[in-house]
Amino acid sequence: MPAQAYERRFPTCPLIPMFVDSDTVNEFRSEDGAVHVIERRCKLDIDAPRLLKKIAGVDYVYFIQKNSLNSRERTLHIEAHNETFANRVIIKEHCCYTVHPENEDWTCFEQSASLDIKSFFGFESTVEKIAMKQYTSNIKKGKEIIEYYLHQLEEEGITFVPRWAPPSLVPSAERSESCRKRAASLAVVVPEAAQKEGLSSEPLSNPSGASEPAGGAPDDKLDADYIKRYLGDLTPLQESCLIRLRQWLQETHKGKIPKDEHILRFLRARDFNIDKAREIMCQSLTWRKQHQVDYILDTWNPPQVLQDYYAGGWHHHDKDGRPLYVLRLGQMDTKGLVRALGEEALLRYVLSINEEGLRRCEENTKVFGRPISSWTCLVDLEGLNMRHLWRPGVKALLRIIEVVEANYPETLGRLLILRAPRVFPVLWTLVSPFIDDNTRRKFLIYAGNDYQGPGGLLDYIDKEVIPDFLGGECMCEVPEGGLVPKSLYRTAEELENEDLRLCTETIYQSASVFKGAPHEILVQIVDASSVITWDFDVCKGDIVFNIYHSKRSPQPPKKDTLGAHSITSPGGNNVQLIDRLWQLGRDYSMVESPLICKEGESVQGSHVTRWPGFYILQWRFHSMPACAATNLPRVDDVLASLQVSSHKCKVMYYTEVIGSEDFRGSMTSLESSHSGFSQLSAATTSSSQSHSSSMVSR
Repeated sequence: MPAQAYERRFPTCPLIPMFVDSDTVNEFRSEDGAVHVIERRCKLDIDAPRLLKKIAGVDYVYFIQKNSLNSRERTLHIEAHNETFANRVIIKEHCCYTVHPENEDWTCFEQSASLDIKSFFGFESTVEKIAMKQYTSNIKKGKEIIEYYLHQLEEEGITFVPRWAPPSLVPSAERSESCRKRAASLAVVVPEAAQKEGLSSEPLSNPSGASEPAGGAPDDKLDADYIKRYLGDLTPLQESCLIRLRQWLQETHKGKIPKDEHILRFLRARDFNIDKAREIMCQSLTWRKQHQVDYILDTWNPPQVLQDYYAGGWHHHDKDGRPLYVLRLGQMDTKGLVRALGEEALLRYVLSINEEGLRRCEENTKVFGRPISSWTCLVDLEGLNMRHLWRPGVKALLRIIEVVEANYPETLGRLLILRAPRVFPVLWTLVSPFIDDNTRRKFLIYAGNDYQGPGGLLDYIDKEVIPDFLGGECMCEVPEGGLVPKSLYRTAEELENEDLRLCTETIYQSASVFKGAPHEILVQIVDASSVITWDFDVCKGDIVFNIYHSKRSPQPPKKDTLGAHSITSPGGNNVQLIDRLWQLGRDYSMVESPLICKEGESVQGSHVTRWPGFYILQWRFHSMPACAATNLPRVDDVLASLQVSSHKCKVMYYTEVIGSEDFRGSMTSLESSHSGFSQLSAATTSSSQSHSSSMVSR
C-alpha cells in the first residue's frame, strides 16, 4: 500500500508547492512483473531569497529521482540526487520502505541524506541553511502526504494489495479473490525522531485491530491491562520499540534488566529512536554500576550541614498524583554549601533525591492505580540574588544538571518556578543551554505573585497542600536554609581530597586494552575448589576474555609504558603479567574457552578452580572482521560514532574469590551484593546449576 500511495505523488503533488513538475526519463519492468524501476527528472521551485536565485542564474533546480519497487522482496527504494549545480553542491537522499520482520502488517521506513557544499559564490552557509530547512519541512510533511494518498486509495475501494507471486503459480481468479479477502486501514506514523534527524528504522504502521503473527513469542506483545496500569498509552510503534530494546537488554545484561518504566523513559527522551535510546541507556547503566547509585539511599548518610541548610524536600503530590518536590532556592546559601561540602557531596545528595523520586513514583503508581513515572518540582526563587551567581556554585549546578539529564530522563513532569526576581534571567541564560528541549517545555515561570492568579498554582496543586510560605495552609517541613556558618567552610585542599574520595569510591576498577597490549590481573588460589567470580562491563570496543592457570607466579605487575597509548592515564590502567617468553601449554594453560564480548555488554561469570596456584584473568583486544554481520543489532553498531580510536578498548571490572562452601552455584550472591541495578531491575533471573567452568550471563 505505501508504494502505491507514493506513486500518486507524480507527475506533481499539490501538497508539495515546491514540486512543480516531473518527467519520466527511464523505466524498466522485469518480465515477471516483480521489479519496476522508474527514473524521473523533477523540477523544484526552492524557497530561496530572490537575490540568491539571481546570482545563481536559475529559477528552478532539477533533481533526478530513481524509484525501485521489488515486489518479490517487498521493498521500495527511493534514491535522489541534484542535477543542478552538481559540480558545486552534492545532495544525496535515500529512502526505503520495507515490511517489518516480526509483523508483516507493519511498514518500516528509513531515510537518510547527505549534503556536501564545495563552493557556491560565497553563499555556502546560506545554501546549507536553505537545504536543511527544505529537508526538514519535507520530512515533517511526509506523514501528511502519505496519509492523504492512503485515504484516497481507500475511497476508491483499494484497501489491500496482495503479495506478489509468479504469474504462472497464481490463477487470475485466485488473485482477484485475494484482493477482496481482507481490508485493513493503514495509518502510517512517521516517528518524531525521523522528522528531526531524517533517519529511522522503526515500524511506521500497524493496522487497527491487526492480530499478532501466528506462533509469535509471548513477549511479542505486552498485555493491554499491564500497559494501562503501569506504562500508560502506547502506540503499536512505541510498544514495539519497548519490546525490542528490552529484548536486546536481556541478551546483553541478563539478570539485571531495568523495569519497563525505566526503559520507557529513555525511549521517550529520544522520541522512540531505538538506537539513540539504547546508546544513552548503556552509558547510564554503566554509570549507575560504577558509582553504586542503586545503594545510595541505603549506604550514604548526607552530612549534617546538608540536612540543616539544604532548603529542599518532598511535600505530598500534585493534582496528577506526581510526587511534589519543593526547593526554596532563593533561601539557600549555594556558595556556603559548596565551600563547606564540595561539588561531589552536593551531586551525591541530588542523586539521592532523584533515587527517592523514583521510589515515590512507584509508590504513587500503586496508590493511584495508574502509571506515574515523573515528579513535579516547585522552585521558590524569593531571595535569589547575585550571591547565587558565584562562579563555582554555578559550575556545580551545571554539572548536576548534566548528570541528571543524562541518567534520569523524563523524570521531571513539570517545573513550577515561582517569584522569579530580576536577576533570574541572568541565571536562566547560564543554565538553559544545558537543559534538554523536552525538559524546557515543562517549565512554567511566574514573576511576583502571578502564581496566585489564573493559571497559577491552583491549576496544578490542590489548595490543601500549598505550602504555608506561599500563602497556603499546609505546613511545609522543608528546611528554611539560611547562611552556612563560615566556621564550617573547608580549605580548597580538603575539598579537593573529599571530592576525589567520593568520585573514586567504587568497588570497580577501570582498565584500558590496546591492540597488542592486553590487561591482566592475578588471582592466587590456595585452596582448590575455590570460586573466582567476575563482573565486568565493556565500555568501549570489543574484547576477548580469557582465564589462564600457572603453577609459578608471574613477574610483579608492570604497567605498560607505551606512551603513544597513554596507558597510565586516569581513564584506566594497563598491566601485563604473562611473560613474552612464556609458552602456552608449557608455562601456563587455558582453563576456559575464550569469550568474545561486544561493546556495551555486561558480563558476569564464575570459575570453580581445580588446582591451587596462580590464575590470570585477561582482557584482550578483539578485532571484528569488517564483513561480519549479526542477526540482531549489536551495541558496536549503536556506539560506533563514539569510538575515538579503533585500537583501544576500555573495561570496568570487579573480581572476588569465594570459598566453595559460600558459593551458591550461581552469580546470585555476587549480583545481590554488588551488581549496580537492583533498584531498577525486575526479578533477577539466575542459573541454579554449578559447573566447574564459567557461568556467564550478559
